Amino acid sequence: MKGPRIAIIGGGIVGLSVAYKLSLRHPDAHLVVFEKELKLATHQTGRNSGVIHSGIYYKPGSSKARMCKSGRAQLERFCEEHSIAYEACGKVIVALNSAELSALERIHQRGIANNVACEVIGIERLKELEPAVTGIRALHVPETGIVDYVGFCERLGELLRASGHTLRLGTRVNGVLRNGEGLTVASSDGDTSVDFLVNCGGLHSDRIARLAGHSPRVKIVPFRGEYFEVKEEARSVCRNLIYPVPDPSFPFLGVHFTRMTHGGVECGPNAVLAFAREGYTKCHVRIGDLTETLAYPGFRKLAVRHWRMGLKEMYRSFSKKAFVRALQRLVPSIEESHLVAAPAGVRAQAVAPDGDLVDDFSFEQDDRAIHVINAPSPAATACLAIADHIVELLNPRISRG
Repeated sequence: MKGPRIAIIGGGIVGLSVAYKLSLRHPDAHLVVFEKELKLATHQTGRNSGVIHSGIYYKPGSSKARMCKSGRAQLERFCEEHSIAYEACGKVIVALNSAELSALERIHQRGIANNVACEVIGIERLKELEPAVTGIRALHVPETGIVDYVGFCERLGELLRASGHTLRLGTRVNGVLRNGEGLTVASSDGDTSVDFLVNCGGLHSDRIARLAGHSPRVKIVPFRGEYFEVKEEARSVCRNLIYPVPDPSFPFLGVHFTRMTHGGVECGPNAVLAFAREGYTKCHVRIGDLTETLAYPGFRKLAVRHWRMGLKEMYRSFSKKAFVRALQRLVPSIEESHLVAAPAGVRAQAVAPDGDLVDDFSFEQDDRAIHVINAPSPAATACLAIADHIVELLNPRISRG
């Protein structure tokens, strides 16, 4: 019997994980991964901070909480089996004053509810773990780790090619048309007939869904995360991962310190509106992208709701001194001269028409397609579990033919 023909749009970590899991579950399938860049993992995945998240922050019972835990275990097992660089090094979430203690305890209780190993520690233990940090109490999360996500994706690509599947790099999808009982993917490399489609387009997921005739309930708004790298002579300020207590009303975790698998230390991100879906610098503006964002009622409502936070992030974006002051709240010894600019990333954040930030993973579907509309952090950690979920959504369709 002829196997199903399945197109996966997006050669980032979620798209490659979906293709990999489909190849295992349906070895007779014919898989085609479309990626508009010449390399895999170019955008969100390749600009990821490299953290393996524990699942401590997420609402108990949510897709993020469930898939982060399952995905982390699968990711670490895969890295062990395929010699991908990773380390379960642990992190601390630091309360700087008494006003942050109740929020720290809420995170602790979420960790317990999500079965995440975590422990509230005092100043002495905090100083043992991170001598340069200031604070009055912290949450130690030993399950958090670091990993080479690009290396992980490259290995997935090798496995897919070895199994006879196709990775079409440098191929842009221009449309998806109904073709009898299947679909035709129109691309810069010609037309491809498939039975099913999985849209893992990240920053362009909502647009790809519309190309396929689906009307997503939300719109992607791009937020640029700006980072600095700590110079080698100052890397001792961070042994592993150092996080502040996050603002619960904002979907970002605040500027923090992250040790990387290659030995370097990054700090950030500063989170600001990007003026292009792939706007990695302050000067990168695409009028069409920016107009689409500003015209969206959901974004305007979001901006009204969070304008104070937005202004603070914008100020820190243009002032290195302000960025350093935010870091010094955690690590007083860090200085402006210790930092050099590092590549920025852009987060694809789904925003609802009422201005709410979509907090959980979001999947939309019809009879022939699954659309991964919202997959922000911890999607990289959860990628293999997300892939399992998508395979389960596809299986009834594949069975029906």
